[in-house]
Amino acid sequence: MTGARLNKMPFIILSALLFLGSGLALETLEPLSADAALHHSAGREGASLNVSKKQSLQPTETVPVTGNFVLRNRKGQICLKASLGVVYMVVEDKKKMFFNMDPKSTLATGYCSDLVAVLSLVFDSGNLEFTFVKEGTVTYVSKLRATLEPAPSCKKCKPKQYLGIMDHEKLFKAANGKSFTCKSETSLILAESLRIKFVPMQIQAFDLSKGTFGEGVECLADYTKRILPIVLGAVVVGIILIAVLVYVLLRERHGQGYEQL
Repeated sequence: MTGARLNKMPFIILSALLFLGSGLALETLEPLSADAALHHSAGREGASLNVSKKQSLQPTETVPVTGNFVLRNRKGQICLKASLGVVYMVVEDKKKMFFNMDPKSTLATGYCSDLVAVLSLVFDSGNLEFTFVKEGTVTYVSKLRATLEPAPSCKKCKPKQYLGIMDHEKLFKAANGKSFTCKSETSLILAESLRIKFVPMQIQAFDLSKGTFGEGVECLADYTKRILPIVLGAVVVGIILIAVLVYVLLRERHGQGYEQL
């Protein structure tokens, strides 16, 4: 019996060492709590990334394809959602050139924490990065950074890289649980030679109930387009009423002038 126990001792010691090793590994992972940044990569919703060749700048602007992108936290819940079409506009020597971001060759990466979320849209010729901040009862984009390195326009031409950034801003502001929505064109200047256009746009970070957009907060351009016809219509009706009233008053005054004594 004693010899059998001695033969089992190496196995027991090995098992104990493996148990301790797994325990140390678990302790190493422990600091990643729910309050820590939740890193996750996510592509376009329901689609895989298609890598394509770099495209060159175009002389004419076209309507971009709208892409849908999401980020998920460690629990698999959607923590950030964006639906947008993106146009890069390069200005050189007073000449404008355009580049549309293709959702099929774009990958969404980033992370979500309780108060900060970062969405980076990476494609074959550059990237576009949003930094969302949750401050009190509102959410906004505090930083927007973009890079673009299109294919050279000719075989002997050297490739160029364009960089731009807007920092310490409060872009696309919306109340917590609501999304920023804009059907109109949104144009931002990131550098002297680089601008970004969004057509259309709907974005939201934090507090996405069941992974869907919250109630949309209308942008100023959409509000103006919606309210302007109403205002103009009211002005036209007002002018017509004033004209009718003036006509009636003048007619009555003219009739009184021919009254017999």
